[in-house]
Amino acid sequence: MDFPVENDQEGKRPFRWLKWLLLSLLSLVLIAAFSVGGIIWYFSRDLPSLEMLGSYEPSQATRIYSDDNRLVGQFYIEKRVFVPLTRMPKELIQAILAVEDSRFYEHGGFDYIRIIKAFLTNLENMRIRQGASTITQQLTRSLFLTPERTMERKLKEILLARKMEMMLTKDEILEIYLNQIYFGHGAYGVQVAARTYFGKDVGELQLAEVAFLSGLPKAPNDYSPYRHPQKAKQRQGVVLRRMVDEKFITEEQYRKAYEQDLFFQKMVPDEELALHFLEHIRLYLIAKYGDDAVYKGGSMSTRPSTSTCSAPPIGP
Repeated sequence: MDFPVENDQEGKRPFRWLKWLLLSLLSLVLIAAFSVGGIIWYFSRDLPSLEMLGSYEPSQATRIYSDDNRLVGQFYIEKRVFVPLTRMPKELIQAILAVEDSRFYEHGGFDYIRIIKAFLTNLENMRIRQGASTITQQLTRSLFLTPERTMERKLKEILLARKMEMMLTKDEILEIYLNQIYFGHGAYGVQVAARTYFGKDVGELQLAEVAFLSGLPKAPNDYSPYRHPQKAKQRQGVVLRRMVDEKFITEEQYRKAYEQDLFFQKMVPDEELALHFLEHIRLYLIAKYGDDAVYKGGSMSTRPSTSTCSAPPIGP
């Protein structure tokens, strides 16, 4: 009697294909890992040092006061006054987080979820309508990189953001960011922005005002209330709506803030104030302290704060 003989080769064939498939997938994973590692190594070689963040001293304005304590002029490269996070209104911090980076306290420097959402939004509209940069990425770009839109700069931005998150706490990053960013019309940081637009200390701002200021960093010139009041109002509404979405404020608070009238400061250039007197002071300070102390401010004190001085006598 003849018995059928099993074909061992046919029985092993599916397992061979599975084996080759797994090996191919493993090879692709390893190639991708080495490629990513190589890219990170290549762009990490010339990254700027972040050591200065441990003793952050931003360029600040040197303010000149008269005998009756009236501000008569300022010297600066970037007009800025450092204020700690604890002096900023809670609503201001919430507004910035809502419109710029709502997952700031959850991600590690760059946000995968936000990147995917931005990609889908831009793909749907067939143009760039939404960015994916976190607050940390924006800060690294402001402090260390150029604004050019290239893949190389974006990769460096992500790498620096990750390093920054490992060096500093979230509150420290947010404090530096709010003192560093540009709000338009020569105003750097929230304190100078509050003075420039509303003539107030940052701690005195109301919800309607902080919503306006928080909308400026995206495009300060486009949302200037002096140049484009309608667009500025629309942007304020966007910020307030985002605050509602994030449950920072209620619909009633949104309505009241949006309907509140805003009263902006009249723009008066520093050069219109006591020109001869200010030039005398400027030369005196440069001779005594040097250019950096006069135009960057912070080096004249042991902690970031605006430098002030008493006027020397004019003449012999």
